[in-house]
Amino acid sequence: MNMAGMNLLLTGGEEWSRLFDLDLQLLQDSVLTLIAVFVLFLAGSYFLFNPVRAFLEKRKQRIADDIQAAKDDKEEARRLKEEYEEKLKNVDSKVEEILSDARKKAVANAEKTVNNAYSEADRIIGNANHEAALEKQRVANEVKDEIVTVASAMAGKIVENSMDEETKKRLLDETLKEMGESTWLN
Repeated sequence: MNMAGMNLLLTGGEEWSRLFDLDLQLLQDSVLTLIAVFVLFLAGSYFLFNPVRAFLEKRKQRIADDIQAAKDDKEEARRLKEEYEEKLKNVDSKVEEILSDARKKAVANAEKTVNNAYSEADRIIGNANHEAALEKQRVANEVKDEIVTVASAMAGKIVENSMDEETKKRLLDETLKEMGESTWLN
């Protein structure tokens, strides 16, 4: 180094030493600045960081609750889906059971209706046979009455011709024999 540079260093050295000279005022200012920064940090922490932390913690808890609720809902939906699928499987068997019961009832009703129709037909046929027998009896009675009338008329004519009693009896017996005993007794 040359002299001029040294001189500058010596003259500038005073200024240089003053620039880094630690005096009491600088130390007080530094301590006060550090205290102020610390107080600001505490105040910021209390008024800003703690509420932000609490907000983040609440948000974190709410998200965790929402995730748990979603898991629970998903599990419930899966369970309900399985339950409904099981019910759908059972629906086919229930439908078949109901249809089977309906078919059985329809067959039973059809058999009952047919049986009722047969019994009604038997009753009608029985009534018709009874009425036919009554009509046959009535006609037979009319025929008997007609025969008796004819026989009386014949007897009257015979009596008019003055027959004797023996002849009258004989003719009456012959007439009765010709008509037949079964016709007369009916």
